[in-house]
Amino acid sequence: MSDQLRPRRAGSKNLKTVARHGRLKKSNAAVTVAKFIAGSVAVVLVSGFSVAAIATYDVAVSVQPGVHLANESDGPVPSIGAIDGGVNMLIVGSDSRVGQDAAFGPKDSTGDLNDVTMLLHISEDHSNASVISFPRDMFVSIPSCPNPEGGSFNAMSSQKINTTLSYGGLACTVLTVEKLTGLSIPFAAEAQFSGVMSMSSAVGGVPVCVAERIEDEYTGTFLDPGEHLLEGYEALQFLRTRHGLGDGSDLTRINNQQLFMSSLVRTIQSADTLSDPTKVYALAKAVTANMRLSESLNSVTTLASIAVALKDINLNQVVFAQVPTGNVTGGVKAIQPAFDDLFAAVAADEPLTLSGTTGRGTVADPNAPVEAAPVPAATDVPVATEAPATEAPGVVLSDSVTGQTAGDYTCTAGRTLREQG
Repeated sequence: MSDQLRPRRAGSKNLKTVARHGRLKKSNAAVTVAKFIAGSVAVVLVSGFSVAAIATYDVAVSVQPGVHLANESDGPVPSIGAIDGGVNMLIVGSDSRVGQDAAFGPKDSTGDLNDVTMLLHISEDHSNASVISFPRDMFVSIPSCPNPEGGSFNAMSSQKINTTLSYGGLACTVLTVEKLTGLSIPFAAEAQFSGVMSMSSAVGGVPVCVAERIEDEYTGTFLDPGEHLLEGYEALQFLRTRHGLGDGSDLTRINNQQLFMSSLVRTIQSADTLSDPTKVYALAKAVTANMRLSESLNSVTTLASIAVALKDINLNQVVFAQVPTGNVTGGVKAIQPAFDDLFAAVAADEPLTLSGTTGRGTVADPNAPVEAAPVPAATDVPVATEAPATEAPGVVLSDSVTGQTAGDYTCTAGRTLREQG
């Protein structure tokens, strides 16, 4: 999100440092898989408590009017159960200050840019999912988009993707990504600053690992090496920071956001969250009250059906990837054929396997918990067994595609003010 303003320095207020006590209770459920916001749309609704909570009047009335997408069609609302087939959902994070906390500046201090643009794909058989990020400074072709006030806007051959929200609203961002990827995207959601703050607080904070000290005067983020439990304002500023990590670019900020999302997934799927009706209710409320949804998604039942489709996906089969790009004057552009190969794999519903690094913004966590190997049962008679069948890796992506899975533990590669020059 935009970092033109310099909010107050976060300091240590509301920041907790926690000791690592090993892996969260293991579960085969990966009930959230889309950005620090996207994941919650799906995950929050998977448990007896969450379905009951979100069905209450207080949560239901917080759902805002839906945004009509060009490719939407009327159809029956699915029953509570896994949605049939696969899902493509676009999630955007807006930098608009309208209706937001005064800490982010006056409501007219920025436009309405989609500084976060992510595509959630769930496979037809609900065995894997991916969350694919598009850099805000990526030049794309924007098709003719409906004007919310009537008529339509002209197409443009080359503009940054983060201008699409201000150009034609959420529907225009969806049309642009559809043109760019060749995919049909019937679901979409737009979130603002307050949504991130509410969700991180609803789960009691999200643990993040910092490898080298982060110093960013623009977002007021100053964190020492180690593990920190972030929520509310501090969690949001951690997601917005870029000057204080990696090479200071938006590309490394995406790496950092993927670290946060992976930790959010593990936090939400943990027993401590899903067994606590207060947390589940707060998370459900945070999602519905702070997101603007497409008409196709603006239903508790639809949200729940997508969540059910996600609930049995293993963490290692939830892939966070950043589209491959190269530098051009004033921004970045897609690297071919790696870019088209990525979305050909998504269109073919193939599981994605990363071969590249996590990116310059993060490094592997040296203290990542290691699962103990199962102890074989004692027996006096050797038993002949067949070699276990190995699962096909799906499509191995180009090493120019950076990212990680929800099961990977990573740390932020921070940098100090001195290193920023």
